[in-house]
Amino acid sequence: MRSASAVFLAALALATVPARVIAQTTAIKYPETRKSDQADSYHGVSIADPYRWLEDTDSPETRAWVEAQNRVTFEYLASVPERDAIKERLTALWNFQKYGVPFRRKDLYFSFKNTGLQNQSVLYVQRTLKGGARVLLDPNTLSADGTVALSAVNVSPDGKLLGYGISTSGSDWQEFRVRNVGSGEDLSDQIKWVKFSGLAWTRDSKGFFYSRYDEPKEGTSMLAVNKNQKLYYHRVVTPQSRDELISERPDEPDWGFSATVSDDGQFVIINVSKGTDTRNRLYFIDLDLPNSPKITNPVVKLLDDLDASYSFVDNVGNTFFLLT
Repeated sequence: MRSASAVFLAALALATVPARVIAQTTAIKYPETRKSDQADSYHGVSIADPYRWLEDTDSPETRAWVEAQNRVTFEYLASVPERDAIKERLTALWNFQKYGVPFRRKDLYFSFKNTGLQNQSVLYVQRTLKGGARVLLDPNTLSADGTVALSAVNVSPDGKLLGYGISTSGSDWQEFRVRNVGSGEDLSDQIKWVKFSGLAWTRDSKGFFYSRYDEPKEGTSMLAVNKNQKLYYHRVVTPQSRDELISERPDEPDWGFSATVSDDGQFVIINVSKGTDTRNRLYFIDLDLPNSPKITNPVVKLLDDLDASYSFVDNVGNTFFLLT
């Protein structure tokens, strides 16, 4: 049962809301949203999904719907007199420099920095921690509205190449690229249809492992359910069409793969997951010679029972240390 004090506080809060706000809220006329006859049958039960058409974000009808909704939203927000004061206060609170922890590759240090109000933090490189940093990659320059973000970053073991992923407008889809650290210029590599993946360099710095899906049918990249993720190896400055398939399970379309290369470069550890299950399988490949890795060596099933969550921590020779 609600207490008298709780009722009083609720009434007081309502009383402090300007009548203008209440009136505007009740007066808002939202655009009509079409309902379709879309329905799916699951085990003999028909489930209506009348707004399925909105999932096609590139269709003219969906774009028109978004524009109409935005007009209503922003016209209302523009009428709130306190908005500018709130924006100024939040801007002042957020406007301070932010630094990431530096990491080292060979003789170089890499770190992220945000001057305060940048949409995306900038990646810098320097030879010493005492200064002299230069911009290696500024994702704010990749789009006019600052919505292209870095989704993955990994520097090659020799410190000469930056492998990085970008995503647009919060999409899970990524595109991997490779940048020359010395010149700051991108190489020709463009790895597409990547999702839920990082990149793991081999010790020779000539390539990396990554996970991707098959290219979806035209117009369905934001609609189709992703199945059959595959693990590939990409050699730098070669077309994606020549990437080597390392692992797949077409008989288990919900399985996903991610790779980690051990610090000594001897092994690639393959994490095998299934959907949102927190448990996983753990496989590995012995690359034989770290500086001349044999990526086509057989995949060894280390833990294949899906009985717990396993994370590779490190290895000493052939002894693996896992977190479970």
